[in-house]
Amino acid sequence: MGFKCGIVGLPNVGKSALFNALTRTAAAQAANYPFCTIEPNTGEVGVPDPRLDEIAKIGKSAQIVPTRITFVDIAGLVRGASKGEGLGNQFLANIREVDAIVHVLRCFEDGDVTHVEGRVDPVADAETVETELMLSDLESLERRVVATRKKAQGGDRDSKQVLPIMEGALELLQSGKPVRMLTVSHDDKPMLDGLMLLTSKPVLYVCNVEEASAATGNAHSAAVEAMAEKQGAKAVVISAAIEAEIAQLSDAEELEFLEGMGLHEPGLDRLIRAGYDLLGLITYFTVGPKEARAWTITKGTKAPGAAGVIHSDFERGFIRAQTIAYDDYVALGGEAAAKEAGKARDEGKEYVVQDGDIMLFKFNA
Repeated sequence: MGFKCGIVGLPNVGKSALFNALTRTAAAQAANYPFCTIEPNTGEVGVPDPRLDEIAKIGKSAQIVPTRITFVDIAGLVRGASKGEGLGNQFLANIREVDAIVHVLRCFEDGDVTHVEGRVDPVADAETVETELMLSDLESLERRVVATRKKAQGGDRDSKQVLPIMEGALELLQSGKPVRMLTVSHDDKPMLDGLMLLTSKPVLYVCNVEEASAATGNAHSAAVEAMAEKQGAKAVVISAAIEAEIAQLSDAEELEFLEGMGLHEPGLDRLIRAGYDLLGLITYFTVGPKEARAWTITKGTKAPGAAGVIHSDFERGFIRAQTIAYDDYVALGGEAAAKEAGKARDEGKEYVVQDGDIMLFKFNA
């Protein structure tokens, strides 16, 4: 399953530097001028999960395979993008292709790094990007809702179903609010997603601070966190400069460097996990002598759907799933002991997989 987070923001806020550190490559050119990223760069990264290392140790697995999430570095946006300014049309088209938005905000002062609007105000930057996305959605919906109303009045069933969602989204946009604030039922969610509205996507704010503020944040990041709290969103504090340095170090050097900076883990680990949570994803595991592996599913997925992530045949021929909770697997020391203790359950087609479940699927070929 491919889950994509698009890294967005105004030019020169640290998007490409963050992306380079994130993927530990130099695939995205980081330069001190607007639009240095012309084509969206894509990189897959493993989701840090210490549970995987633990079960691999217990299961004596030869290989460890983490679950993965994709990050896309998208060209910088400027005011007027919704009308085609800068690389606006391309920027907006690339955002439509991602599942969630990681919005990088400049929360550092540096006279050597230019700001496209000549000031450092991350909340205003966030509002600039949000406004352009809302204007784009507003134009798109106003055009489409007229045609949908006509079809609904003519008795078209699909149009009747989607029209209330479109009208609710339009009302929010006209009041200056993003579509993600629209409350829809679980059954109606696919229809909302099908509208491909930019502001319906979940957003994670990344506060890019100077090195000295990496552990505690600063006044700029505090303002962003307050804004995110009002929106019911999340914010993560990271120093892209530190992450770029860490990306060049060995594991031992990294640990020593982090301790010297007063940090417990790389900021990117928190960013990756936050992006994973933002998309409403959970992890289940498979473990054996060959490999211990993490698998990504959405919250609420039933056992056959989880099996289908491994192979479509597993879902089609699903019989049952031997399931052991992570805590039981670790506390008892593995599968055999969990079975003896009665902690290995056989679950059927209606079982909703829980985060951390260790599963073994039985299926008809």
